Amino acid sequence: MLIARQLSKVVQTAEGSLTILDSVSLNLERGKSLAITGASGSGKSTLLGILAGLDEPTAGSVELDGDDLTGLDEEGRAAVRAKSVGFVFQSFQLMPGLTALENVMLPLELHGKSNARAMAELFLQRVGLSHRLQHYPRQLSGGEQQRVAIARAFASEPAILFADEPTGNLDAATGARVIDLLFELNRDQGTTLVLVTHEQRLAQRCEQHLVLQAGKAVEPGHLSAVQAAH
Repeated sequence: MLIARQLSKVVQTAEGSLTILDSVSLNLERGKSLAITGASGSGKSTLLGILAGLDEPTAGSVELDGDDLTGLDEEGRAAVRAKSVGFVFQSFQLMPGLTALENVMLPLELHGKSNARAMAELFLQRVGLSHRLQHYPRQLSGGEQQRVAIARAFASEPAILFADEPTGNLDAATGARVIDLLFELNRDQGTTLVLVTHEQRLAQRCEQHLVLQAGKAVEPGHLSAVQAAH
């Protein structure tokens, strides 16, 4: 499902070259889950962006659901994202002028789904928000907004879901419910999960765990599921 080989990312700064990622490799099978952890500035979000086709590596390659992302231009990568990828962000990224229902319907309508409303209602029901369909983001709590974002991501039935600190803006109890929801949908739909997180409770729920330290992948002592792609 997701294979990264020797990914590196180097940027030029006023002080010279800065290596953000240094020869990172991984192999994640379909339907499995991967946590990416590390200190701030370790390269987590950069790696997530490259794996999802939002950014390009300086060196190395990424294969996502059978497509070689590093062999594609931005238009090609966008087509792969539209076909295979869902996103959940820490900041929710809901459209403030749209209701919860409309926020979930929007990407479905953009993809030409004739049953967009029914699908949106179904997934909002699955995340426990059937009573909030006509509420706007400003009328929802942080946990409810994140559940709308999760419904929006899963309603498109992506092959793989990338989540960047999905519980970062939530209190502990709400964050725990969101984590449970992510893994419930992962299990029920067979969606592959890639999660960037600071939370060990979330990382421990994943089947694989990749720790970044100064741009390099290091294997955690208590988890041995990191797989290097060859």
